[in-house]
Amino acid sequence: MFDEAWRLQRDQFWVSDMQGIEWKKAHRRYRPLVDRVASRSEFSDLLWELQGELGTSHAYEMGGDYRPSPAYFQGFLGADLAFDPKCRAWIIRRIPRGDSWTASATSPLAAPGLGLRPGSRVLEVAGQKLGKDQSPGEALVNEAGEQVELTVTDPGGRKKRRVTVKTLRHERSLRYRDWVEQNREYVHRKTRGRVGYIHIPNMGPQGYAEFHRYFIAEVDRAGLIIDVRFNGGGHVSPLLIEKLLRRRVGYDAQRWGEPEPYPTESPSGPMVALTNERAGSDGDIFSHCFKLYGLGPLIGKRTWGGVVGIWPRHALVDGTVTTQPEFSFWFEDVGFGVENYGTDPDIEVEILPQDYRRGKDTQLDRGIIEVTRVIKEKPALKPDLSTRPSRKAPKLPRRG
Repeated sequence: MFDEAWRLQRDQFWVSDMQGIEWKKAHRRYRPLVDRVASRSEFSDLLWELQGELGTSHAYEMGGDYRPSPAYFQGFLGADLAFDPKCRAWIIRRIPRGDSWTASATSPLAAPGLGLRPGSRVLEVAGQKLGKDQSPGEALVNEAGEQVELTVTDPGGRKKRRVTVKTLRHERSLRYRDWVEQNREYVHRKTRGRVGYIHIPNMGPQGYAEFHRYFIAEVDRAGLIIDVRFNGGGHVSPLLIEKLLRRRVGYDAQRWGEPEPYPTESPSGPMVALTNERAGSDGDIFSHCFKLYGLGPLIGKRTWGGVVGIWPRHALVDGTVTTQPEFSFWFEDVGFGVENYGTDPDIEVEILPQDYRRGKDTQLDRGIIEVTRVIKEKPALKPDLSTRPSRKAPKLPRRG
């Protein structure tokens, strides 16, 4: 397995000279350690060390013949709860909003007919009485995706009753949608509805869908904030950049509807992009190309810096998958310089720990400031319908 992982890098790495790395020498250095490996996890460590010699992103090792470990599947209620020492009960502080049409992306406590709201008390979960030393999370161990009975009361502690909910297996989808919607509402409120907001979580199918979910709704506003922070990469950045590059130059006026922009689905006004150190791979590429095309200022922190792509398709004998950096990326301004560095923002903004603790998003705030400033300099293109032509017959001079 060690020899095969080494050969795969030798034969698939994006350039045959291995960027000057003495790959045969690396084999000789690490191969004797195979005889001293005492566990499967140590073998994984060895492969990571070997492939680390490449100094290149996307050189991974994953999977393999690991012994299954005990799994305790945690159930989740999809809400913020806190213990109140005054009433000695767990209080629902907030129920995040998710996608109500998808069970895995909405809070079980928001189900119709339950009548639960912020301030309601949760006294028991799955037959276990809650208290200062017994949290809802502890009572939900091994209850993922299960029907669970809760004993609850109204905010005043009266009308004790029992309700049944189906717990979530995770809260990722719910919390993500809630975060995006909070950001979107915040931008709308701060700009009085003039600026739109789109977050792109990755450059795969989910990110493509998320982009278009909000792009259609936000594109006709006077400005647009494109947020690619925490972008997990993928391969669809050219398709998204293509949409953002559409330059609105006209409108299709009609009698029974609003004027339609030309080209369709083109940004109405100026844009800014937000990025950070957690945006990588195709998130790096999107951030860099946003600057290269002059779509607007890039705000935040320098990106991750890994743009040598992979095509995982060769498994080792025990099912381990190692990835070979096969597709390096060159740009007209920095050549191969984004790899192992990232792309710098035009405006660097740090979210300090104290800001994060207060829930203050300084990067988003700066994005609002910048896009508002650019809107004043370059207002959104709107049609002037007062200039429509007249086809009225001209008046002819009278005779005599």
